[in-house]
Amino acid sequence: MERLWSKDPDERIAQLILIDSLIALFAAAFVMFFYKCCLEMADGEMEFISERIMLFFMCNVLSRILMGIYRSVWRYANIYSYSRLVVADIVSGIAYLVIDHFCGEWNMNVIYICSVVLVCDLATLVTRFLYQSMRYGSYLLMKPKEVQDRRELNKINIAIVGAGDTGANLAEDLRRNPHSLYRPICFIDKKYSQDTNINGIRVYREDGNIVETIKNLPVQEIVFALNLDDTDKKNDLFQLYSQTGCRLRVYDYPEKVIGSDPQQEQTKTIRDISIEDVLFREPITVNNAITKEFYHDKVILISGGGGSIGSGLCRTIAELMPKRLIILDIYENNAYDIQQELVRKYGKSLHLDVVIASVRDAKRLDEIFEEYKPEIVFHAAAHKHVPLMEDSGCEAIKNNVFGTYNMANVAEKHGVKRFVLISTDKAVNPTNIMGASKRLCEMVVRCRKDSKTDFAAVRFGNVLGSNGSVIPLFKRQIEKGGPVTITDKRIIRYFMTIPEACGLVMEAGAMAKKGDLFVLDMGKPVKILDLAENMIRLCGLRPYQDIDIVEIGLRPGEKLYEELLMNSDTLTKTPNNLIFIEKEDSLTREEVEKKLQILRTVVMVQTSAEPKELAKRGYHDIVLKSIKEIVPTFHDPEEVNQKVLEEGTMPVLSGEKPQIATAS
Repeated sequence: MERLWSKDPDERIAQLILIDSLIALFAAAFVMFFYKCCLEMADGEMEFISERIMLFFMCNVLSRILMGIYRSVWRYANIYSYSRLVVADIVSGIAYLVIDHFCGEWNMNVIYICSVVLVCDLATLVTRFLYQSMRYGSYLLMKPKEVQDRRELNKINIAIVGAGDTGANLAEDLRRNPHSLYRPICFIDKKYSQDTNINGIRVYREDGNIVETIKNLPVQEIVFALNLDDTDKKNDLFQLYSQTGCRLRVYDYPEKVIGSDPQQEQTKTIRDISIEDVLFREPITVNNAITKEFYHDKVILISGGGGSIGSGLCRTIAELMPKRLIILDIYENNAYDIQQELVRKYGKSLHLDVVIASVRDAKRLDEIFEEYKPEIVFHAAAHKHVPLMEDSGCEAIKNNVFGTYNMANVAEKHGVKRFVLISTDKAVNPTNIMGASKRLCEMVVRCRKDSKTDFAAVRFGNVLGSNGSVIPLFKRQIEKGGPVTITDKRIIRYFMTIPEACGLVMEAGAMAKKGDLFVLDMGKPVKILDLAENMIRLCGLRPYQDIDIVEIGLRPGEKLYEELLMNSDTLTKTPNNLIFIEKEDSLTREEVEKKLQILRTVVMVQTSAEPKELAKRGYHDIVLKSIKEIVPTFHDPEEVNQKVLEEGTMPVLSGEKPQIATAS
């Protein structure tokens, strides 16, 4: 079929105009013959009509050209394209009649032209339909029958939830696309009765029997083709359709690419439902007006910019069009990934620099700050893996504590306006070296209240989907057929998505004052066991039947639950009811320096000629001894977990939020 058509677009248009002209001639001749035979028109009248045919041709072709009929790709034509063709032909008929009227002629011409337009329309629509059908048929004919059968056999049977415009268009696209991986089996919608069908596809009513109905159909996946902005609606749908044993997916738009052609229609995609989609709470909103005003046209540096939070901050800040964005990271692969992502999205409209350097290298940091002169710094670079840092405690001290110390010093030296430390809920009454190191980082920045730079810290809990978190781990384990491993079925954690965390961090940074310690409201805690079970169901599998869940025991330094951040006695509200300020007193510079001196001694021991016994477990014992000395809130994890179990003080998942004092 394609061989009949030129590959040159202009030649294709000329071919199409030629075909349409032949159709118009046929329509005019057919109507003329009909009039002559049935109405017994006189030869004079026939001659009169014949003389006006060229005028109709001109009006018809011009109207179609002006309305873009020949710019359409007819292999993908839909009802919109066909409607526009009909309108163009009606316009051409009206134009002809207007011209003919001013020429002083009328007679039978009105009836004739209306008849020609009608026949011309019908013939043109038929040829367009035939073209689409033949093109699809020619594709099938080019493929051996066994290839066609194999392709059809390998298609995934789906049920589409939502029989509105979005769902109907999705089904039509999948049926017409020979390369589609999906075969629509049915629609599911509350608004329709059981006897309804859309383009031959059955519509089932969403009622109390829908789960059993789907189980009795050859459906492998369920695709939601409707608005899922409402959290309660999402959760209800998830709970309902996860009972079917089918994989759950969503049909939605991909991320908009800035700088692309605004006239280009973006293709929708079918994707897996992520665990972020089914957070059992309302998504956190951020005051973009505050952040945009503060960060726009500023020079901003993000250390650890290739990490989960760092890259999230890069994405959020890039949308606000800073004067310059500097990504600082020691790991070049992550830094490269976020660089390429931002370059593809923003092109030259974003002034972006990537610097590979370590926060441990004070001299290199000084050179970087001297060159780029950042106005705002987000310090997200850190070792964060709790079990790994239990075995490499000295590395946690060198990277987290002294890396933060180096960053804070160069920020002060070079007149940075605001410095925001990314902290963690594990810094609250820490039970591991990583948490204690972040607690020390908070001390390092909060003691600088006499600085010209506004130093602040933002503390929040676990981030869904971040590197090293349970979500990627569970996904890998499910893909391999299980089992899914959790350390303890009683474990409870607070979760937030990366965009939510980054948005609130930026809003806190915009309102920060000297020495502020911000705490983010993480919402309701989530049981890790529930998280694992839900992720298995999202994949269309059954927990404990298709995929087992195995308890492997708490890791070194791990709590059954992180401390409840929302302590009403020590927090004050901010204009955002999800951001609070911790009122605890900060240490002086001198007090912090004394604590750091103890740690410097620990770092020096690692490189000195001390007995080899100290090197066991990465100098863990000597590091732990020093941390207990300088972080008075540090506790052994076994002691904390045992106390929680004995006193029954685990958080209540459905508990109410505490009342927080309002800041004056």
